[in-house]
Amino acid sequence: MLKCMSVYTHELDDYDLALAEIKEQLDKNAPLLEQTVGIIMCHPEFITAGTMEHICNNLPFDTVGTTSASQAVNGEAGEMILTLFIMTSDDIRFKAGITDSLCGNIIDQIKPAYEKAAEGESGQPGLALIFPPILIEKYSGDEYVRVWDKLIPETPLFGMLAIDDTLTFEESETIYNGMSAGDAMPFILCYGNINPRFFIGTIPENNLLPVRAEVTKSTGNYVYEINNMTPRKFFADAGIPESMLHFAPFMIDFLKREDYDGVPVIREHDSINEQGVSMFGGDVDEGAVISLLKIDAEAILPVFENVVKNVSKQPDVSGILLFSCVSRRMVLLGTGEPFAEQKIALNILNDNVPFMMAYAGGEICPTSIKQGIPTNRFHDMSLVILAI
Repeated sequence: MLKCMSVYTHELDDYDLALAEIKEQLDKNAPLLEQTVGIIMCHPEFITAGTMEHICNNLPFDTVGTTSASQAVNGEAGEMILTLFIMTSDDIRFKAGITDSLCGNIIDQIKPAYEKAAEGESGQPGLALIFPPILIEKYSGDEYVRVWDKLIPETPLFGMLAIDDTLTFEESETIYNGMSAGDAMPFILCYGNINPRFFIGTIPENNLLPVRAEVTKSTGNYVYEINNMTPRKFFADAGIPESMLHFAPFMIDFLKREDYDGVPVIREHDSINEQGVSMFGGDVDEGAVISLLKIDAEAILPVFENVVKNVSKQPDVSGILLFSCVSRRMVLLGTGEPFAEQKIALNILNDNVPFMMAYAGGEICPTSIKQGIPTNRFHDMSLVILAI
């Protein structure tokens, strides 16, 4: 049996009041079962004020998560808020852990942290929830997925990169049992009777613009040539000013990947450096076909609503996690409706199932699972949902 619950507080300055509000909501959903873990999201000021640490230190279970620009749970949405999504079970085992700083060799940090958390377990977990830091100049978002896939190739991965409400994300941190860091990755391994289902909402293909090309030279998330030209020249010849490319979404077809399942993903264009090289949020392979997309509220909200309605109709769901790209929120800020996605989630899910929604610096979710093997992917500019 799996039971989920979501709780929150807006109280920033009074540690004890914030903790009392969290505990009061937990008591209404009691009792906790044999195994319990919490996913925590909060505005960075809850870390600076010490409120997050005080709450985590006084809860009887592990807490894992990140900062976020904005969140929602049953009954509430906001920016200056701390939220918790609790999973408790008598037949699922939750093993929480955290890596050391990822500024060194990434696999040398993730592997021992995973082995420590998984100690005593046989076989691979049925689900891994991972919360990497946002280190875009050092790591493509795909690098986190690649390393976990090597360690637990039969396990679906779900999660999000830490984010905040600044333009440069310098205040983003990950969280583990009240501790926070800008360069470590906390995670939760789930063993036992768990039934994860995954859903993705992107930008509809009818929003494709007439800019389609092949990547002819790249390494990871750095693209050196498109159609045998520097990205700067390619985009200039296509009549696209560089000012339009910051946070611009591209649909990526990984045609030459051995594990390509035919499901394209979105990559967000970050910048072009002095040498004319493009940097994306995630990998853009040589041989991939990239297509520029138009993004606006009309491209975001109908898809969001349809996907959430589909999830709400799934049978035997105890809880739902929704992670949406912070760039989608930026688009909605421009319309004066920054909480539009959260309002839809509250309207559809609030009275039906415990849920948590948070904005992410990149999303991690399988695009398919075939013969028990997940195709785990990193996403940009997307909505990813886990129903459990």
